[in-house]
Amino acid sequence: MRLIAGFDAGQTHTSCRLALAQDGQVIGEGDGPGVCHLAAPEGPARFGAALRQSLERAMAGVKGGSPAAVLVAAAVGASGIEQGSPVQAQGQALAADALGLPLERVAVSGDERTALRGAFPDGAGIVVISGTGTIAVGRDGSGREHRCAGWGWLLDGAGSAMDIGRDGLALSLQMADGRLADAPLRRALWAALELDPDDPGSAQRLKALVVAASFGPAGFARLAPVVDQQAGAGETVAIAVMERNAAALAAMATGVARGLDLVGPPVCPMGGALRHLEQLRRPFARSLELAVPSSRLVTAAGDACQGALAMAASLQAGPQPA
Repeated sequence: MRLIAGFDAGQTHTSCRLALAQDGQVIGEGDGPGVCHLAAPEGPARFGAALRQSLERAMAGVKGGSPAAVLVAAAVGASGIEQGSPVQAQGQALAADALGLPLERVAVSGDERTALRGAFPDGAGIVVISGTGTIAVGRDGSGREHRCAGWGWLLDGAGSAMDIGRDGLALSLQMADGRLADAPLRRALWAALELDPDDPGSAQRLKALVVAASFGPAGFARLAPVVDQQAGAGETVAIAVMERNAAALAAMATGVARGLDLVGPPVCPMGGALRHLEQLRRPFARSLELAVPSSRLVTAAGDACQGALAMAASLQAGPQPA
């Protein structure tokens, strides 16, 4: 039984989906740990472990892990992989080693590319992804692709859950020191971090908390639902944060449409922030309508794992491994 595998490797977890090589029928799935940028000290080890563990768990559900099941090709969409970069080549080599496949039977790309392939398998379109980080990528009718944003959380996170949480915290400190009038947003955010909103020393503790190695982008992103809830309750400062980040997402879609000369393209919103934060989704739709006239929001035809499977299927030309 010859199989292909598609992987969606994110910062929190990795998903592996297995399909029959001959017809693409999905027969198994498994999850593993997340990955980090390959340039990080632990990056290569985490990348390999994520692929191996998720594959093992997916294989376990295929005839009880029968040895008759053979992997013949795989594609990986992973966070932090830049198209055409040395990191992409490194990821391909690591994936081939982890999965026991020759290089020519492995494709590795950024997870935004597999998301695009899954969302629009047969035509042009744009995906706008907002999760812990954010990125947009699109394809025209001839197969050209163009990306906008996603240049790392330190430089280019506007529209992400991380930026929403960080923007809210920054405003809370301005409320604490008198630059802004105090508002319920500050109390809600500080309470979410188990800081006493009435203790004058909490601002100093907050300053120390956010620079701890364990906080990072995910620590800020976990606060985005608090800002969203406050915006939904009518908190004007929180509403402004959500609208500013929604406009940033629309600007990303505009950049992709301009780069590919797309007129009235379908746009697929993806990622946890756009999926779960109502006060981000609604202003994004309004901003997109103004920024990219005649564009339309659509639902993805498939997810990033499905896109990765499509890439894996295209790698099967030539002799199959024994």
